[in-house]
Amino acid sequence: MPVAHSKNPRTLKGHLLLDAGGLAGSFFHKSVVLVCSHTTEGAFGLVLTRSIGSKIGGALSEMLPERLDEEFVYAGGPVQPGALSYLYSHPRLTKGTVLSRVSLGHELGGLIDLGLHPFPEMRLRIFAGYAGWSPGQLDEEIRRESWLIRKSTPDLIFHQPPETLWSYLLRKSPLWTERLLAERPDNSSVN
Repeated sequence: MPVAHSKNPRTLKGHLLLDAGGLAGSFFHKSVVLVCSHTTEGAFGLVLTRSIGSKIGGALSEMLPERLDEEFVYAGGPVQPGALSYLYSHPRLTKGTVLSRVSLGHELGGLIDLGLHPFPEMRLRIFAGYAGWSPGQLDEEIRRESWLIRKSTPDLIFHQPPETLWSYLLRKSPLWTERLLAERPDNSSVN
């Protein structure tokens, strides 16, 4: 499946940001961030590539529907690591808040409702924390070429293994420099 490249559109909402290779040592090293909101007031995103390694059933004291207990939690970003966010998709969701078939939620009650009344083929990803940018900050990071921009799809969000999403997207690039970046070791002194 070819991955569409995007120039810097007016809003990055619904786009993916990929570490362009200059974020080593930061939370965003080799990360992929889904931009959920991007306005003149700032931007909000969720890192898709960082599993916390625990399941939501063990992370919350609230009683959750059994369907939710086994869902893994992802580190959505370094801001407010205790803040709850979730992305969901199902075939009946034709309009989403992030993409045409992907919506964002923050309320525990809404998450519980999704668990109590699951739609067939529902996809869900739960996050603790988020990535946030102040007004103009993300635009400046794009100008400094800290991020590569890609269009997103529900398949990329829910079906690609998170631990390989960054390298997968780079390997699909028509640019050899980006494909090479996917193969670069973390420690460049190792040859």
